[in-house]
Amino acid sequence: MAFDLKQLQRVEDQIQHDIDSELCDGVNVIIAQGGEIALQGTYGFAERAIGRESKRDDIYRILSLSKGFTNGLVYRALSEGKLALSTRVIDVIPEFLGTDPFHMLRKDQINVWHLLTHTAGMPSTPNPGLGPDRFGVLADVIEALSTVDAVFDAGTKVNYSPSINHALLGEMVRRVYGYDHFRDAARELLFDPLGMNETAFGLPAERADRVVPLKVYVHPEGFLSADDIEILNDVIIGDNEMPWVGATTTIDDVFKYVELLRKKGEHDGEQLIGRQVIEEATRIQTGDMINELYAGVNAGRGWLPPKGNFGLGVVMSGVGHAPNFFGPFTSPDAFGNNGAGSTLYWVDPTNDVSFVFLSSGVLDEADNVERFQRLSTMVSAAIK
Repeated sequence: MAFDLKQLQRVEDQIQHDIDSELCDGVNVIIAQGGEIALQGTYGFAERAIGRESKRDDIYRILSLSKGFTNGLVYRALSEGKLALSTRVIDVIPEFLGTDPFHMLRKDQINVWHLLTHTAGMPSTPNPGLGPDRFGVLADVIEALSTVDAVFDAGTKVNYSPSINHALLGEMVRRVYGYDHFRDAARELLFDPLGMNETAFGLPAERADRVVPLKVYVHPEGFLSADDIEILNDVIIGDNEMPWVGATTTIDDVFKYVELLRKKGEHDGEQLIGRQVIEEATRIQTGDMINELYAGVNAGRGWLPPKGNFGLGVVMSGVGHAPNFFGPFTSPDAFGNNGAGSTLYWVDPTNDVSFVFLSSGVLDEADNVERFQRLSTMVSAAIK
């Protein structure tokens, strides 16, 4: 295994330091090369307030890391000709256009490429047209989005979409495959083939006793409030299905999905997703455009604004030293997804290294960027 073991120990020490300093409560982590695990660790607390220690089989609400799984379903649909990057939302969801001419402007432009690259022009809001009490019913979300305006022309700006883009992508997948529910499409098309037996959109009752509650440590003036996130403890439950934020899973199951991406769509000798789809998905699609939302996060710390660096659904490492989740020492073609203040995976194809991190205790996003930049740098430094 081509890792420096002393440096991997420093990674563990840093994780434990963060827990002891109450930066976060607990962590499950996997670091691997070529699919071979070099470090798998479980640290701290699943629920610090009651002294419940972290376990390897803890179930996490992974927040926007859920988008990674929805991306995988879109990749499969692209591979099988069910969708094209040029497929417009209204070609599959005609009611998205709405009936009020004043709400229709620009919406007919939006296609799959725009949704995946966060250039669709829809509002950058965690609420997809309705309140949290209705988040879990995807049909209600889609109905509400028919009344939400596009705020800029598709393809002209990168503005990370916390909810709307992947709500639409999930519904498009559901319709083109003919499923009654998105959660069933996810299970049958992705989770079951990969053996991700502890993963679902929603939270099956038999796993509820292992779930890690969302506990938030954010600044009051931050982009998201504690209430915005902790309310999801009451929403990511049962059969509720939210393609943008609603997956529950374990560290080992996330690693199975990451392996599918690292192996460019191949699993157990089957090409579940087309190799060329993964190749294109993991190229920067957004040029030098700045990520408008994260520019605000960075500005609060006096940091340089980050480039969007979006592939198709995934974020790319790219080049430069503006603070980001991957740090400046992963290869430029490293890619991954993250969830608000708590979760991250990345794959560095040049070094064939994978990093998966799920934590309890949701950090302020700037603190989270600092934490992951530090840890990602330490993982990169461990590669011989």
